Amino acid sequence: MLAIEESQQLTLENLPALTLFTGNDQGQFEVMKAQVLEQIGYDPADLNFSHFDMKEVSYKDVELELVSLPFFADEKIVILDHFLDITTAKKRYLSDDELKSFEEYLENPSPTSKLVIFAEGKLDSKRRLVKILKRDAKIFEALEPKEQEIRAYFQKLSQKQGLVFDNKAFDHLLIKSGFQFSEIQKNLLFLESYKTDGHITEEDIVQAIPKTLQDNIFDLTQLILAKKIDQARDLVRDLTLQGEDEIKLIAIMLGQFRLYTQVKILQESGQTESQMVSSLGHYLGRNPNPYQIKFALRDTRGLSLNFLQDSIRYLIQADYQIKTGVYEKNYLFERALLQIASQSN
Repeated sequence: MLAIEESQQLTLENLPALTLFTGNDQGQFEVMKAQVLEQIGYDPADLNFSHFDMKEVSYKDVELELVSLPFFADEKIVILDHFLDITTAKKRYLSDDELKSFEEYLENPSPTSKLVIFAEGKLDSKRRLVKILKRDAKIFEALEPKEQEIRAYFQKLSQKQGLVFDNKAFDHLLIKSGFQFSEIQKNLLFLESYKTDGHITEEDIVQAIPKTLQDNIFDLTQLILAKKIDQARDLVRDLTLQGEDEIKLIAIMLGQFRLYTQVKILQESGQTESQMVSSLGHYLGRNPNPYQIKFALRDTRGLSLNFLQDSIRYLIQADYQIKTGVYEKNYLFERALLQIASQSN
């Protein structure tokens, strides 16, 4: 069960004395955090709630609040937000002495204070403080979900929202959202407001969900491969008018062509799709989405490894020349696109 599903059972009445919300799936973590605060009835104007942003607050203020008595109830809720000191994040906000003081508090907590900690990221298990939290806290960890977990969660959520998807429309939603938790959640809200009858087609997803920069770069790549130069120029002009910089566009295209190249190499070595996911996961340090591999295989059909390598070289050269001020950015980017188009089949 996903952490966000498990945490849906929390209320102010059953909230544990010590609760920790953490995890490296940023999208799920943020949705879970907002959901939990709503479930426990958090109100900044309510004196029985105390909220501290650990990036900004003085620890003395936190410590004083933890041990002070509640005003109008038997218990009060103390919320420590962005507690990055217990994660593997390099940034630190508390001193060693302050962390030691917090450890001492956890060993002997106030019976009238319930403590809620939000710490986005991966817990630093080497820290004694984290070991204490793992021992004593109820922990909800937003781990990066598997594809089937994302499907199951959002299919349930869609049903609750009264949405019914045609054929492959739900798959289209997941792909369009990049299988990112927060993006899927946001796009479901778009669809809910767009189609009042709740019946969602693939065309609805195209019309209702705004194109991302990644979508536009994918379209640009396809136009270049099809040698539709005028349309590619129009798209680049639209993107730059929207404030996108050529260096950023090149970086995204490079990522796309690098994935194409990696997939092509693995395919020529005889690997299957599932083996490619594992191999790229080992190389990248994280498992790529299987759909990325599936579509990369489809898009590289008919493209040679030499062409992909040349395309990467053209983009890197353009990036270097832009950064060293050889010529105007728009000229160098357009030249790289023309070089790629001239080499495509």
